[in-house]
Amino acid sequence: MKELELKYGCNPNQKPARLYMTDRELPVTVLNGKPGYINFMDALNSWQLVRELKEATGLPSAASFKHVSPAGAAVAKPLTDVERHIYFVAPDAEVSPIASAYIRARGADRLCSYGDWAALSDVCDAATAAYLKDEVSDGIIAPGYTDEALAILKTKKKGNYNVVQIDPDYVPAAPERREIFGVVFEQGHNFLKIDENMLENLVTDAKDLPRDAKIDLMLSLITLKYTQSNSVCYVKDGQTIGVGAGQQSRIHCTRLAGDKANNWWMRQHPKVLGLQFVEGIRRPNRDNAIDVYTSNEWEDVLAEGVWQQTFAVKPEPLTEAEKKEWVAKLDNVACGSDAFFPFGDNVERAFKSGVKYIAQPGGSIRDDNVIEACNRHGIAMCFTGIRLFHH
Repeated sequence: MKELELKYGCNPNQKPARLYMTDRELPVTVLNGKPGYINFMDALNSWQLVRELKEATGLPSAASFKHVSPAGAAVAKPLTDVERHIYFVAPDAEVSPIASAYIRARGADRLCSYGDWAALSDVCDAATAAYLKDEVSDGIIAPGYTDEALAILKTKKKGNYNVVQIDPDYVPAAPERREIFGVVFEQGHNFLKIDENMLENLVTDAKDLPRDAKIDLMLSLITLKYTQSNSVCYVKDGQTIGVGAGQQSRIHCTRLAGDKANNWWMRQHPKVLGLQFVEGIRRPNRDNAIDVYTSNEWEDVLAEGVWQQTFAVKPEPLTEAEKKEWVAKLDNVACGSDAFFPFGDNVERAFKSGVKYIAQPGGSIRDDNVIEACNRHGIAMCFTGIRLFHH
């Protein structure tokens, strides 16, 4: 099949819409549902991310995409008891390696992952499908599906859940074209390979990059390669914990990603783990409640007559001192940037969210200032020499 008709483009008024190729068959097959224009943009971008992440790390990989940027990405890793709790995984639920990758990718930013597009580097199995069944999601792309997984996914959204299979051997042509306002743009496809070799130019006093830190830095860079620029990405233990995308200022990217990392970490605070929700509350409502509870707007969920709708027992609010003390415990975080840090203020903000390793292109006229800030905080930073803009 060389052409696939779509319901409409980015918006309902943009008709007609289609996917097509002139010289070969489409590399995707729709197994269920009817994906739209934006669905396929998410699908094809997210597939590239997880495929490259698997190649770089050798680990099953997954991503959770929204509006053509990753809300989260992760590699497979056994879930801790705390992760099972905060990601809503039953203690006795089966979690395969590829399922753990998706659960962690979605858990990076559960609010932004609401209604996501899921991407898997490996065949989707029943464990992954069973978890997805209970999440609000628009669709999934993977190189294959077990019969049991496909049967589970076909029950989702009244049988209309979007399931796409992609040819894992597909390689795009080198010239890449798009049209804006009737004008055709052409460039070479970004075949840049991100691997450990990109992390060799350590420019700081700190030179130690453990294997886990290298995986985290590669994860950050590959995530940035498919994130709308400007962008900065924080990673810990093989999963993104904060993606700051599409900001015009680098420091705003760093702050946004850092704030998201702090939010992820706050979900693990003992007071949050101890929240007692009313019976039958839906996952999105719990996510929203936790987000508000840990924010400065906590009164919105704890007001009299309001908290009873969410909590079985009224929780004590988190004080500013408790939040500050907890965030100070976040450490061993890796941070990647798709372009150079122009000022040391980016390092200062990253350090406040536990960043110990940084990868960025380098090349600013103030590189010395950025390196000095890293040395002051004992941060190991490498210059990759490669910019990763994506639009």
